[in-house]
Amino acid sequence: MSPPPTAELSSARKWAITVSVMLVTVMQVVDTSVTNVALPHMQGSLSASVDEIAWVLTSYLAANAVIIPATGWLSGLLGRKRFFLICTLLFTLSSFLSGIAPSLEFLVAMRIFQGIGGGPMIPISQAIMWEIFPLRQRGMAMAVWGIGIMMGPIFGPTLGGWIADNWSWRWIFYINLPIGVLGFLAASAFLFDPAHIRRPARIDGLGLALMVVGFSAMQYVLDRGEREDWFESGWMVTLAVIAVCALAGFVAREVTTDHPILDFSVFGDRNFTLGAALVSLSAFGLYASMLLVALYTQQVLGYDAWNAGLVLAPGGVGNMISLVIAGRLIAHVDQRWLLAIGLVLNGVGLFMMSSLTLSVDYWSLVWPRFVQGLGLGFTFVPLTTLALATVAKDRLGNATAAFNVVRNIGGSIGIALATTYLVRRSQHHQATLVGHVDVWSPETTQRLSDWARHFTEHGADTYTASRRATAMLYHDTVTQAQVLAYADEFWILSTFFFVVLVVLPLMRRVRSEPGPAGGERVEGLPSAVE
Repeated sequence: MSPPPTAELSSARKWAITVSVMLVTVMQVVDTSVTNVALPHMQGSLSASVDEIAWVLTSYLAANAVIIPATGWLSGLLGRKRFFLICTLLFTLSSFLSGIAPSLEFLVAMRIFQGIGGGPMIPISQAIMWEIFPLRQRGMAMAVWGIGIMMGPIFGPTLGGWIADNWSWRWIFYINLPIGVLGFLAASAFLFDPAHIRRPARIDGLGLALMVVGFSAMQYVLDRGEREDWFESGWMVTLAVIAVCALAGFVAREVTTDHPILDFSVFGDRNFTLGAALVSLSAFGLYASMLLVALYTQQVLGYDAWNAGLVLAPGGVGNMISLVIAGRLIAHVDQRWLLAIGLVLNGVGLFMMSSLTLSVDYWSLVWPRFVQGLGLGFTFVPLTTLALATVAKDRLGNATAAFNVVRNIGGSIGIALATTYLVRRSQHHQATLVGHVDVWSPETTQRLSDWARHFTEHGADTYTASRRATAMLYHDTVTQAQVLAYADEFWILSTFFFVVLVVLPLMRRVRSEPGPAGGERVEGLPSAVE
């Protein structure tokens, strides 16, 4: 039996579908973030080196990068409901197998399957939500959905740290099982395949091969580049060349074939193209800033994973508040003004972080995170609305896949550049500070004398105390260089959000207008697509 059209879906059915897709999607988002803080526990349990255990993350991200571009195509090939259920089952089963992994090799293999199952969940659920709600209700629906999606990266590290410290790293995978089973049953009961999804006439084997090779190589370069010293490594250069050539070939193939895996014609829509660019830039700033906060609190201030997570958590409160407000306003005001507010709040929050010191207290870290959290809600809802509202329904699956591809690429580049620039700026400031340390100055002599007296009082002889005092002075210099590097990065990211504001006038406002038979149309589209 064919599913009912969107206009005939009851409110209860719409929200049942929303809860169904949220359960599974939030499970995937949370699992991505909780794994990061559990890596040291996995490393000890599996007797792995730092480089080896990093494959637990790299394998998942690479699998994500490969599968997401094909989401729309696979939804047509298998049927969207069936594909969503397959992804849910694959993610849940591989979570269980990851939890019982007897070796690092087995865990990495299961993480690949997790990445394949988890990657399509966000674009599929985003397309479903966009289809079942009319424009006047999409703001609140996407806000509710966004609360779950945005909470994952914020509360995930706190949850993961607590589980790993108090139970075992294996439980970060086991907790997915009841959620996955419940989500699978709910999706089976409420999801349906819309009439506009068409099965592709044939499989584009060449495009598929180019996509897998290109995105896999690109993700590996972005994830491992800093560890391998980027293009000083011949292996990194080789992979970068492979990624560029394969992705260029993939784009050329997709724009010329009659049955593309990822239909690039959606970028002909101005709002979508600008929205995709903005979401990539926003993800760049968001992921880079979250990484920097986590590193600063743990490596410089000495916080453990739990307390570092508590610094990030208030951002979730601000995010929840702004998502609800933006969701209620989105259909009544110019979405570009809401997006501008979001970008400004992000910039202000990051600028507040650019005045970090070694004596910074908890609340001085929390308030900037809260302000940035407010900004995220005002960014996420209007940006999604502006980008997708003028895309026809039969192209939504492809559009959400492309939207999330560029978002992930932006986030990966943000993390890669943040870590690289942090190292470079730390080295620059260290060289500058060391060059200005004068061992004959009264201040330096006093500092060395204080440290030497401290070590002498704790039992060291005069020579050892003097050597330790010099080492502590160098340590203080290195730490201060790191603080200056973090401040530089937060200032640059803050400026980045303010500069992006110049793009907003190029986007068109989206208006909901009455359509035939009491329906609804979006300005710029015929009512048939709504």
